[in-house]
Amino acid sequence: MQNLSDVLASSATPKTLQTVLTVTTNTCIAISDALKQGSLAGILGMAGNENVQGEEQKKLDVISNDMLKDALTACPAVRAIASEEEDYIVPANTDGEYFIAFDPLDGSSNIDINAMVGTIFSIYRQTGDQPATEADFLIPGKEQVAAGYVLYGPSTMLVLTTGNGVNMFTYDPTKHVFILTHENVQVAQDTQEFAINMSNQRFWSASMQNYVNDLVKGKDGIRGKNFNMRWVAAMVGDVHRILCRGGIFIYPWDNKDPSKAGKLRLMYEANPMAMLLEQAGGKAHTHTQRILDIQPEAIHQRVAVILGAANEVDKCLSY
Repeated sequence: MQNLSDVLASSATPKTLQTVLTVTTNTCIAISDALKQGSLAGILGMAGNENVQGEEQKKLDVISNDMLKDALTACPAVRAIASEEEDYIVPANTDGEYFIAFDPLDGSSNIDINAMVGTIFSIYRQTGDQPATEADFLIPGKEQVAAGYVLYGPSTMLVLTTGNGVNMFTYDPTKHVFILTHENVQVAQDTQEFAINMSNQRFWSASMQNYVNDLVKGKDGIRGKNFNMRWVAAMVGDVHRILCRGGIFIYPWDNKDPSKAGKLRLMYEANPMAMLLEQAGGKAHTHTQRILDIQPEAIHQRVAVILGAANEVDKCLSY
């Protein structure tokens, strides 16, 4: 069985990108080890401060962010990083080749109940002879050279694309490596499963409420088939389910705060997940456009997200 290093070495992935991916995934293994200690290591609970999003940070948000920041800024191939937990980009090595944006611990509200969480990352190639700025970082998702996530569940899994399909790797704790276990993952075009936070229904647009109501009516409604709803409360978990068995994931615009275009962050959540879904034959849109075509305006920009089975995404958008 091939491990991650074997797969990268046998592909057209540049050596410097292989290095960035190795540093990232090795750090995720260390995060996974920390998570397994839980209360024994005193790492659960709140950190007592807020991030730039105005969200109260968990201790493990801060710990995982610092682990990734320290490892990646020390990597000569990394020019700068952007993180959900950092107010601004963090310049690294001016002569580096890659930007990496990441959500160090997606679904951190699940930490204290021992439920699914993960790390999401997005990599771009961008060089220059001056220290990187935020303006340099504002690159459309279609320019990503790699994207992926590490899921910390019953087993630790890496899901990765370098622009030539999606592969899944399972961490082997006896050998301390990620082993290729699912190659060229594909998402079925149709589905009978959806993921959405129904508690926000009253805040959605009328068209989104109509779409979800038709799903809930099942075979008694105009869709003519029954749908199941699933909700992990961590994007990484809901997307992983779609890549494994199909479905659609929706985090729509709502009027709780009309000034925000959505809840999820473009640069380190929507873009990497959109690349993965498209590489697996699915689709990823906002209400109005393909996510990977969006020209970012800020590193913490938010967007609405509709991604998953291609035909079901189209059906949703038709509303």
